[in-house]
Parts: sequence; structure tokens; C-alpha cells
Amino acid sequence: MSAQIFPRNANAIFLASLFGLVLLVIGIIAAMVGFYLSPWYTDVGVAKAQPVPFSHKHHVSELKIDCRYCHATVEKAATAGFPATETCMSCHSQVWTTSPLLQVVRDSYQTGEPVVWNRIYDLPDFVYFNHSVHVAKGIGCSSCHGRIDQQQLAAKAQPLYMGWCLGCHRAPEDYIRPREEVFNMEWDVNALSLAERQQLVIEYQIPTDGRLTNCFVCHR
Repeated sequence: MSAQIFPRNANAIFLASLFGLVLLVIGIIAAMVGFYLSPWYTDVGVAKAQPVPFSHKHHVSELKIDCRYCHATVEKAATAGFPATETCMSCHSQVWTTSPLLQVVRDSYQTGEPVVWNRIYDLPDFVYFNHSVHVAKGIGCSSCHGRIDQQQLAAKAQPLYMGWCLGCHRAPEDYIRPREEVFNMEWDVNALSLAERQQLVIEYQIPTDGRLTNCFVCHR
């Protein structure tokens, strides 16, 4: 009778090791997905340091300054545009004229060198986004930027993953609003019934035949 090569519990050890390996792989994948969706990767909710601590809450919510006063090209160009220093100085040549917080703005105005802001929403070069089209089609600022009118320092509200963008492109009736409400940060999409929003989709000539999910729409 030949000697037993493996211990009697070899099968159990092998199965336990295999089960542990499967759990390890699942754990690694779960950790990677969790990191991919976390603020550490997406920067959602993370306020970046800026040369000037500009408060949207103060300017938009408290002073009632319209978005378009600073983002002047949002209705007619692909980019919303950063405000020129002259725009800032239209007010700050009269108020807070000696505040050290605004020294960067005053220096920019005197030298002609623009203020260099740190981008909050920085799309990859292979992604095309047109602000004016979305505004014209009744997609409000808050749909992408959240309640930025309540932010002391600007932070990203959405991760801008392709799946998130496609959610709107597949069902624009879930996000659309009347054009006159595009800049209304307090607008509630449920202020209109689904039928009324579907009618806006037709009125604003938003394609519903699948064209909005074609690759070339965003990747040009």
C-alpha cells in the first residue's frame, strides 16, 4: 500500500485557498470601483484653492447677480467664459477697493495680465461640450453645476462620467425646463408634469430617435 502523498485535509485547504483568492479579487475590484466613484478621484464636493476666494453664494444668492453677467458667452458659445478682470472691476472699483482678498484682481487690472483660475470642470480634450446648445434646449445651470448659488467656494457637483451625461441624452424630459427658467437655481423639475416636459422636448426640437447617444455628438 503506497504512502499518502497529500494530507487528508488537502482538498479543504485547496478549496479554502481558492475561495479566499476569489474574495480577494472581488475585494480589489470593489475597492477600485469605490475609489473611481469617490471624491478622491472625481473631486465632487471638493473646493479647489483659487487666487481669489470668490463666493457664488454671496454674488448670486445674496446680491442677485445674474449668471450671465460674469459668464457672458454661455448663451452664444461653447464655453460659458470666465469673467474678464474689467467685469470684476465694474463693481470692485467702487466696493472693497482696499481688500487684500482682491489684490490679485487689482493687479490684473493694472497689468493687463488675466487672473489664472483653477478649473473646477475640466473635460478631457476628446470630449466636446457646448454650453449654448444646452441652454437653448432648456437644460438649466443647476442640472450640471448643482446649487452653486449656495457655495461659498465653487466645487464640482457632478462627476461628469459618460454614463451620467447619457442619462440626460436618453431621457431629456427628466431634466428639461422652460428656457426662461434656465438660470433659476431654485427651479424644481417636478414643477411641470412629465407630459408638459415631453411637450417641451418636442417644442425645443430635441431629437428622441437615438441621435443624442451617438459617439460623434460628444467625441469629435
